[in-house]
This record gives sequence, structure tokens and C-alpha cells, in this order.
Amino acid sequence: MVSKAAIKPLNKVVMGFFSWKTQDTNRSICNNASGAKTFTVYMMDNKGNVWVEDDYEGYGVFGGKDFYELLAEMNGKSTRDEGIDLAFGDEAFISPNLYESSFEVWKNRSPEDCELQGYFYGY
Repeated sequence: MVSKAAIKPLNKVVMGFFSWKTQDTNRSICNNASGAKTFTVYMMDNKGNVWVEDDYEGYGVFGGKDFYELLAEMNGKSTRDEGIDLAFGDEAFISPNLYESSFEVWKNRSPEDCELQGYFYGY
């Protein structure tokens, strides 16, 4: 039997970066803590709105707009948590697009997740 003194609560929150690949160039969207040079990313919704990010921090915010909050709004929901639930759930949804070019137009497809989390480039 384990004593109560030996049981420690899990108070530590482990966070990771959110990152995707651009949909026009398939380039990993690096964050500014990675050591890689950041580049301009355009986040677009289905209504023609565009948010421009020049120095991505890695937490899903482009030009002051949270990707998952926008995902929720585009699908008739209201919170970032609802957007995360959509992104990682089984329900069909429409998604913001992420491009390097400002000349792209929104298409009904989701950006691909970056397995490197925009950070782990190995240098």
C-alpha cells in the first residue's frame, strides 16, 4: 500500500507549441523561439478577412487573432476551446487557411499540422 504522503498531485501543466505548414508552400511555420528566421504568414477566413503575422510566437495567434477562436467562429461556435474541440474531434468543419502569399484565396481545406511544432528543427 502506498502512503498518502507518497502521492503527489499533478500540478504541472505541460504546454507545447501550435504549428502548421503553409498551404501554398508546405513550409513549417516556425516560431520566434526556435532559432529559425520567422516569415510573414497570412491567416484567412471564408469571408475574406486576413490577419498578418510577421513574428509568430508559437501559440496559435496570427495578427492578433487566435486560430482556434477563428475556427470556432467560422463554424458557429464562440470559444477557443470549442475551436480546439472541433480541430481534434470527429465533427466536420471549415477552417482558416494559412499562406505565405497574400494573393491566395480561402479554400475549404485545413492546414496540415507541423510535426516539428515550429520549433524542433535540430540545429
